[in-house]
Amino acid sequence: MFRHLVPALADRYHVIAPDHLGFGLSDAPPADQFDYTFDALAGLTAALLDKLGVSRYAMYVQDYGAPIGWRLALNDPGAITAIITQNGNAYEAGFVDAFWQVVWDYRREQTPQTEKAVRQALTLDAIKWQYLTGVPDPTLISPETWHHDHALVSRPGNDRIQLDLFLDYATNLPLYPRLHEYLRAHRPPLLAVWGKGDEIFTPAGARAFADDLPDARIHLLDGGHFLLESALDDVIALVRDFLVGSSAGRGQRGT
Repeated sequence: MFRHLVPALADRYHVIAPDHLGFGLSDAPPADQFDYTFDALAGLTAALLDKLGVSRYAMYVQDYGAPIGWRLALNDPGAITAIITQNGNAYEAGFVDAFWQVVWDYRREQTPQTEKAVRQALTLDAIKWQYLTGVPDPTLISPETWHHDHALVSRPGNDRIQLDLFLDYATNLPLYPRLHEYLRAHRPPLLAVWGKGDEIFTPAGARAFADDLPDARIHLLDGGHFLLESALDDVIALVRDFLVGSSAGRGQRGT
C-alpha cells in the first residue's frame, strides 16, 4: 500500500511501514497459536517502535491501521506528534451499513450462515470491489493490487486470522469516546485525506474529526478506499505540506 508513498517522504523523514502480523510479508502464526486482536497488533507495533528506539512520531493510518494507531495514541499520548488518517475511521459516522452489517452479525453470533457471509470479503471479487469502487478512472488501478491481496489472504490458515479480526473489530467502537477525549485534550495536528467514493468508510467519517479538532485539515478527494492507488500525487502533496506545518516537521525527523 505504501510502496510509492514511502520513497516520496523518505528524503526528509524516517518512514517505517510495518506489515502487521498475519499480513503482507510478516510472520503469520496460525490463529490457534496467536490471539489475533487489535489490542495484540497494537502491542506488537508498540514493541517494534520501542525496539527501534522511536519515542515520538507522526502516524499515518488507514482502515485496520486506524484502530491500531488509536490504541498507540491512547496508551502513550505524548508520543504522537501528528496524525494523518486516510480512510481510517474514528467515529460511528462513516460506517456503511451495507458493508458492515455482516461483520456485526458475525460478532453477535458465529454460525455457518454468518461466517459464510463474512467470508465473502475474502473473495477476489470483493477485494477487487474495494479497490475499484469510487475510483473515477478504474484504469488507474493495477490489477496486481487485488490479485496480490487475494493471494496473501488465500494462504493456508490466513482465513482464520481474518475471521478473528472481523470478530474483534467491534471492540474498536467502544474506544471512540476515549479517543475523542484524547483529541480534545491533546489537540494533535490532524490531516484527514479521504477517498470520497469509499463505500466502507464514507466522507462523514472524515468530517467528524472536526467535531473534536476544529483545526483538523480535511480533504475529500476523488477516489475510493485505497486512495493512494489512484491519487498518489495529490496525497503526497497534502502530506508533505501538512508535516512541514505540524510539530512533526519542525526540528525533528518524523516517523
